[in-house]
Amino acid sequence: MELGEAIGKRRSVRKFSESVVTDKEIRQLLEAARFAPSWANTQVWEFVVVRDRELIEKVTATYVDRNPATKCSLAASALLVACAKTGVSGCYGGQDVTKFPNWFMFDLGIAVQNLCLTAHELGLGTVVVGFLDHDACREIVGLPEGYEVVAVLPVGRPATEPKQGPSRKELKEFVHLNRFGNAF
Repeated sequence: MELGEAIGKRRSVRKFSESVVTDKEIRQLLEAARFAPSWANTQVWEFVVVRDRELIEKVTATYVDRNPATKCSLAASALLVACAKTGVSGCYGGQDVTKFPNWFMFDLGIAVQNLCLTAHELGLGTVVVGFLDHDACREIVGLPEGYEVVAVLPVGRPATEPKQGPSRKELKEFVHLNRFGNAF
């Protein structure tokens, strides 16, 4: 699969079959995340692979009521809890140096996108879950101080063929030349 095709056709998957995703496949996803760029090559990401059914239920129980990813998370082969070390990315000497604190969100976002695109290439499905009680999830996976849970990614084999995605904005609606408002 070509990269452009993967970008254009990857969808969030919320219905998984009972077919198990192998540890080898999980490692391929994590290898893709490993090669993501990061602030000063800090590589602040950490992933907790949750395979134990009881822990999957506990992590899923941290989701906010009516989270549309609850059902697929309970059916997933694994949950990948995407975490980040804080106080490093976007920092020098432990001090934020960018306007936007928590630069780790940007770094982790790139790593998660690599992971999701690789899952799609392997015929696996993922969805990024952020609507949860992050602190409760943090406790369940035993994350130490100085780290935060950012998202949970259920991984499984899609139960159905992906639908066509929603329409996307045209470039002219969000791309500007030299100054905001100038058409590109």
